[in-house]
Amino acid sequence: MTMRPRTHLRSAGHWIGGYGLLALSAVLFGVFSLILPDTFPTMANITALLSSNSITAILALGAMIPIVAGGFDVSIGYGLGLWHVLTLQLLVAGGWPWVPACLASLVGGAIVGTINGFLVEVAQIGSFVATLGTGSVMYAITGWMTKGARIVPGPKGLPAAFTGLYDTTVLGVPIPAFYVLLLAVILWIVLERLPLGRHLYVIGENRRAAALVGVPVRRCVVYAFAASGAISGAAGALFAAREEIGDPSVGIGYLLPAFVGALLGSTVIRPGRPNALGTVVAVAVLAIGLSGIEQLGADFWVTPLFNGVILIVAVGLAGYSARRRVRAAARPGPASSPPAVRDDAGGSTSASSMSPAPPKGDRG
Repeated sequence: MTMRPRTHLRSAGHWIGGYGLLALSAVLFGVFSLILPDTFPTMANITALLSSNSITAILALGAMIPIVAGGFDVSIGYGLGLWHVLTLQLLVAGGWPWVPACLASLVGGAIVGTINGFLVEVAQIGSFVATLGTGSVMYAITGWMTKGARIVPGPKGLPAAFTGLYDTTVLGVPIPAFYVLLLAVILWIVLERLPLGRHLYVIGENRRAAALVGVPVRRCVVYAFAASGAISGAAGALFAAREEIGDPSVGIGYLLPAFVGALLGSTVIRPGRPNALGTVVAVAVLAIGLSGIEQLGADFWVTPLFNGVILIVAVGLAGYSARRRVRAAARPGPASSPPAVRDDAGGSTSASSMSPAPPKGDRG
């Protein structure tokens, strides 16, 4: 009888940790709807929220992948700037069809992501430093490509099919929202249902244990950075379709919101583990909060303040959730055993036998 209250409290804590952020998004939406009944709960505002935050959500999903493996990719913001400029440069100055131009940005992002992976795994450079370096190089290339000026289409404009990648609606919903949903589902399947995803999670929890049980650590980490780079390239092409003007100065401003979404997403749905669905929920909470604050007439500096504070809170909550998950895994009982990873011989070995440590932001 004495254990029942503690069990109820543990269940309540698990529910709040897993779905509290989702409930918070509903509460925020309800509060702002009451305060701003004429503007906030309207279909026009909901459509604007879905459309304007799609780029951030896509970048957050891309940033999440290396975080799963215990690394950071801070080049994604610089990549957004480079790839949207490259797409427009190929369309406007090169006369390319829009499909090859978009593919060029996606492939370019994958190549840079692969380079990031090799710098981290082969050159043994910390992921934060390595990706910051490649990001600075991409920023320099962006400036060189544009000579510091904007890329403006000619009188004929851009192909309607290209701009339709962003401004099309399906059943009244902006099509970028479907891109985010599709990418989140794909990443959820990869991370939760496929061996590569399980390997990445084990690497993020304990790199040495992953190597000892036969996980191809280097190859998996390179894959993670390549995927992050490819998503950045796709986001750049979509951003070009939205803006229709190449601006070499944009991109960096998307880095902080993307990381806030990725880190805050690790505290929801699967607390302690970065996950795709949690990342989408986190971006939704940020979008609702910022939209409500802006409609209330907040000054321009409130947005970076909001993002900065939420980032600090997200990192703290992510670390707490990870430590809590490790303590739960260390408790005796069948529920404490983490998923087994398949070794090279075809058998399965539990990573918990190697005493996994909490996930770290970087290997340094």
